[in-house]
This record gives sequence, C-alpha cells and structure tokens, in this order.
Amino acid sequence: MVIRVLLADDQPLIRAGFRVFIDAAPDLTVVGEAADGDEAIRLALHTQPDIVVMDIRMPGLDGITATRTIIAEPRLANTRVLVLTTFEIDEYVFDALRAGASGFLGKGAEPDELVRAVRLVASGESLLSPLATRQLIADYVARPRPTTPATPIGDAGSGRLTNREAEVVRLVAAGLSNDEIAEQLYLSPLTAKTHVNRAMTKLGARDRAQLVVLAYRSRLVAPPDEPVHRRDGSPPHRDSLRSTDG
Repeated sequence: MVIRVLLADDQPLIRAGFRVFIDAAPDLTVVGEAADGDEAIRLALHTQPDIVVMDIRMPGLDGITATRTIIAEPRLANTRVLVLTTFEIDEYVFDALRAGASGFLGKGAEPDELVRAVRLVASGESLLSPLATRQLIADYVARPRPTTPATPIGDAGSGRLTNREAEVVRLVAAGLSNDEIAEQLYLSPLTAKTHVNRAMTKLGARDRAQLVVLAYRSRLVAPPDEPVHRRDGSPPHRDSLRSTDG
C-alpha cells in the first residue's frame, strides 16, 4: 500500500525538499502541495491523502486552523495530520495537538526521520518529537480552562472506561508502546492493542496522540510523583502516573 502525502508549507524550497525525500521512498508518494491553510484544505478534499504534513505558521489561514478543519471534515475521516514547526516546544505545538494533529516534527529533522514519521503516523501511531518531553505536554494540556472543565474518564463509576482500559490509557500517556504495555501488565501485545483501540473508540480519540491529550486534560494522568518503570526497572520517560486501579 502506498501512503499518499499532502505537503503544506509556505516555503517552496522546503516543499521541494520534502517531495524529493518522500517520493524517493517506495511506499510513499506526494499527491499535492499547498502554500497556505486554505489551499491545504482544498487539496485535502480533492486528493484524499493519508497524511498531511502541515506547517504551523503560514500566511492567511494558519496550520492549526487548517488542521482543525481537516480533522473535523467527515470526508477526511482517514486523513491524519503531522505538523511541522521551527520551534519544537511552544504553545502552537500544543494547540495543534488539541486541534487533532497526530504529532509533530521539527523542520530540522533528518530526511529519514521525516519518512519514518510519515509511516508511523499513517500506521495510526502518534509522533511526539524526540526533542519534546511528554511532561511539557502534560503541563500545558492540564492547565485549567474555565470554559472546559476536566471530565473524569477513568473513574470506576463513570461508565466510560473499564479499570483495565483506564490503566492502559495511563501507560499510553506515559509513552509506552503496545508491546511495553503488554509486558507491564502481563498481557499479550494483541490484548494490549485491543484495550488501546477500545479506549480510543469510547473516548472518540482518532489516535494515540489524542488519547494522551484526553488523558491529561481529564486528570486521568496527573503531574509526576513517581515514574512508571518497565519490568527491567528502567523508566521509559520522565512521566509519572497516579496509582492505578488493580
């Protein structure tokens, strides 16, 4: 299967460079190029790409607004957005994740990093730049919003997630892969993946990136107290979780 990619960046040289890297991969192809957010939306509707590589800062309609529009469009239900940014830690990045982006990558990434990122997001995974930490995301998305109060999604009495699903979501938010979750909870990788998929379906998350955002915004995952460790004792990230249900 060939992954169809739409490029959205106001700098022609950057688009040209990305096109070369992407078209050189046997399983990727560029189906269009957009110079601003409005054009990205129009081309997305026309070409139905699997992935939109979206610059955040563009003249006219910005990448965040374009991302939000694309993610909300029923005709683009299978399209995911990977955002690009010059500065990998800023509020624009977090706003893009809230808008529904599946992850972000710095413009200084190596060509092979870009290709891997496109493949990863196309597979349904989330991508958070290696230069950003989950804790920074946690700190930002957990900030109280007067118009958007936190909604508990993991309480036993909420009727939304089972205790096991809530536990799995906490581990996803800690940065663990399905295989690592399976090892942590003594499950098969397929069972871990099933729990993740069920949690995403129940919470209306398109992918793991949105699941992480929901976990922090709902307070299912709290600011750090103790790191979650793999069974070998090594911490996967500097994230921490509340104590989980049994």
